[in-house]
Amino acid sequence: MVNLRIISKIIGSLLFIEAFFMALCVVMAFSYHEDDQMAFLISMLLTTGSAVFFLMLGRHAENTLNRRDAYLLVTAVWLIFSFFGMFPFLIHGSIPRVVDAYFETISGFTTTGASILDDVECLPHGILFWRSMLQWIGGLGIVFFTIAILPSLVTGSVKVFAAEATGPIKAKMHPRLTTTAKYIWSIYLSLTLACGLAYWAAGMNLFEATNYSMTTTATGGFAIHNLSTEYFHSPTIDYISIIFQFLSGINFTLLYLSVFKVKLNLLFKNSEFKLYIAVVIGATLLIMTLLITHMNYDLERAFRCALFQVVSFITTTGMFNDDAGQWPHFTWVILGLVMYLGACAGSTSGGFKCIRGVMLLKIVRNNFKQIIHPNAVLPVKINGQNVPRNRLIALFAFFTLTILMVIVSASIMIIAGIDNTNAITIALSCVSNVGPTLGTEIGPVMSWSILPDYIKWILCPLMLMGRLEIMTVLVLFTRSFWKDN
Repeated sequence: MVNLRIISKIIGSLLFIEAFFMALCVVMAFSYHEDDQMAFLISMLLTTGSAVFFLMLGRHAENTLNRRDAYLLVTAVWLIFSFFGMFPFLIHGSIPRVVDAYFETISGFTTTGASILDDVECLPHGILFWRSMLQWIGGLGIVFFTIAILPSLVTGSVKVFAAEATGPIKAKMHPRLTTTAKYIWSIYLSLTLACGLAYWAAGMNLFEATNYSMTTTATGGFAIHNLSTEYFHSPTIDYISIIFQFLSGINFTLLYLSVFKVKLNLLFKNSEFKLYIAVVIGATLLIMTLLITHMNYDLERAFRCALFQVVSFITTTGMFNDDAGQWPHFTWVILGLVMYLGACAGSTSGGFKCIRGVMLLKIVRNNFKQIIHPNAVLPVKINGQNVPRNRLIALFAFFTLTILMVIVSASIMIIAGIDNTNAITIALSCVSNVGPTLGTEIGPVMSWSILPDYIKWILCPLMLMGRLEIMTVLVLFTRSFWKDN
């Protein structure tokens, strides 16, 4: 039986964290003397009041959390956080419609970065900061973020980590999960601070550097300018963004061991990282060649724009420094493939993940060997370790479900009158948590505001399932989940 009391108690505790982040935005709003002060104050009070209500519901809860509770908790937290997170937009009036406000909020928390706002530059500083904050909180995972900061709030943290973490293989740096969480959170914070300082040194003001550093390291992509980083027309800022997007796409455990422990050789021995960097280099060279031959770009601009977009798409950040919608259509195919693949597991990026790509390639290779040697026993090894059979089954289930979700959601959009290219890339973008799309109706530099309301409601759970890697959400709709035994 699901323990609703402990779930309610934890949700109440977590809502206090969300109210705290709203309080930071209150300070931001007062410092700029803009009209969003009351919106954040009211939102903070509503969130705090609801937190007390949830805590009262769970006041006599047993302090135990089983695996079933953990999966329900994680999905519920993301939905409820998004519900309360939309209040500042609604109350302020910057996004007056519920469907748009919820879409923008869940897009932020899942670090998808798809926006329905046509003009972000007219928004007050507090609202812009809140959009960036949504992505920064969601980058590591809402519950995982809390495990790192206040581990006592989340009981059964190992089960919660299993439900929220990305990738088929969960790596740990320390036997205690809370210690691992603190290490990972320290890497995330260090990357954010370093990125912000680099942006500031490159010419951004403090507010710009803070916001762009949060959305870069979260690989979210929300910008405070309509032209994203293209607004600055600065190659230096482009290269800084490329570096930190790329670093944020590396498995944080691997990043900690290789950079913070100064064991750089671990990077180039890691199968997932080798595929990640090979895809980035290969896709960049292909697109760069096409930009030079078909668009008459000079060498440096072609290299910078190609590398920026490839890194942005594979890390599922979704920032842009050029309009890829105007590029040759074959570049769309390349960007679509890297968008689906994604970067490394255990990072802030979305997508299928390079580790799963490595597993699939090894399975295909073994299959060829099996044809020649039918009786051979050929295990799948990743970095010298055997991958258990149940992981391989889960891999094919995940692959099948992502393809089915893209096909079904794209088909619904095509029936709704959206052109084929946009429908497919919108579906890919949501499942992979990328943000931008490719096409003529909704290009990579355009908002998603023209989509029908019912399509936006369909895309909201699609983004959530993409962020929680499908199974965590879909398991709630199985009959066996709700059986007592």
